[in-house]
Amino acid sequence: MKDLSRTLTLLSCLFFAGCASLPAGNADVLPPQSQYDAIIADSSGSLLTVNQLAEALAPADVVVIGEYHGHHGAHLLEALIQSTLYRKRPQQVLSMEQFTLTDQPELDRYLSGETGEEELIADTGAWSNYKASYRPLIEFSRRNNVPVIAANAPAKIVRCIGREGEAYLEQLDSDLLKQLPEDRFLDTPVYRDKFFAALEDNHGADEGEDKNSSRIENSYKAQLLRDNTMADQVVTALRENPGHQVIHLNGTFHSENRLGMVAVLEKRRPELEVAVVSPVFWGPEDDFNSLLEEHRDRGDFLYFLQPLPEKYKDSDRQHEAIMQQFHNAGSLVCD
Repeated sequence: MKDLSRTLTLLSCLFFAGCASLPAGNADVLPPQSQYDAIIADSSGSLLTVNQLAEALAPADVVVIGEYHGHHGAHLLEALIQSTLYRKRPQQVLSMEQFTLTDQPELDRYLSGETGEEELIADTGAWSNYKASYRPLIEFSRRNNVPVIAANAPAKIVRCIGREGEAYLEQLDSDLLKQLPEDRFLDTPVYRDKFFAALEDNHGADEGEDKNSSRIENSYKAQLLRDNTMADQVVTALRENPGHQVIHLNGTFHSENRLGMVAVLEKRRPELEVAVVSPVFWGPEDDFNSLLEEHRDRGDFLYFLQPLPEKYKDSDRQHEAIMQQFHNAGSLVCD
């Protein structure tokens, strides 16, 4: 009963304002109890409610929220942050990795009421988890006249750069090329090392393949184009909406440790106050203090989530799925 009472107290404090105190001592912090729960803390380990997080984020020019794509807890927290921050700073812009530059006209048509949701999904090629994950953010924006920025680079351009390298850009129509940032591949050495290490961990490398091979280098260039395009769109949104706060959503790799699009954004506009919110998985054997010590540099604020289910137990089926992805990528025509 003691654990149940502590859990209910913690969850109610995390999601609602007005709690006088949180559990005393980090040793008492319990892990998320469901896939919807998020335990929020600042980088020093102080637990926060959503309202307290929004209060801390309110002065920022840009709030960058990293997510694990498809995690219900991440998407619920994003929606709560958006609506709570809106009450403090109603001059708000939502910027999203989940739509690309070429989707902007269709996104604007939907926000203005010219089209319906199924038309939006079809015309933008929205992500398969749009309804479950991003609908609340778009609908909040639509009802409150919040501009939404389609911030990512066009998917075909990203994929073709991943295959052919930056030379592919020479084939693009000049009007489309003008939509991309002038400096399209700005990066930092730390981010490069992190990307290459992640690529090797996730997919492995062909036996004997040089880590500086053109294939891997092209993959990195594709990643940089995403980061630079998103940063450029945030800068443009601030210029076109003076006095507004931009909330930007992307996969956590693009922003954690203030790398990726955050590093680019800060290089281009060093005077901006940028706050980074990053997720951390809390596994069955983990404890709060150890996780905080290991991951505190991921962001100004952290939110802890249950891990997503393991995708495969059968290694053969996993290999087949990976090979199918390569096959599908191979059907792309870059001309």
